[in-house]
Amino acid sequence: MTAQIIEIAGEKMAMLPVAEYQRLLEIEEEMADIAAAERAEKRRLEGGEYVSFEIVNAIIDGANALKVWREYRGLTQRELAVRANCRLATISELENGKALGKPQVWRALAAVLDVELEDIVPID
Repeated sequence: MTAQIIEIAGEKMAMLPVAEYQRLLEIEEEMADIAAAERAEKRRLEGGEYVSFEIVNAIIDGANALKVWREYRGLTQRELAVRANCRLATISELENGKALGKPQVWRALAAVLDVELEDIVPID
């Protein structure tokens, strides 16, 4: 690797060709992938749950995560509402993005669906 060391405002910096910089980025991405695979394998060995590619893809493609997880668990909106002790209309509104929902409702839904809160709460 060829790098030139320069000093700007009292801080030493390394300048290197773009091709080498891109190669370093690829190595970093590869290492992150390896670390993610190792974490996944650890979860698998500990009995962690895996979901199908279709489930993950649906959420990535913009489907409502609450609805995706509810359907994955085989629950109707009514069943989820009863188990989470909330109104059926609340489930419908959350799945359609018409309501934000209170924190305690989201916590109850996550508990019923056996997922982390961040798995179902909309980010936007």
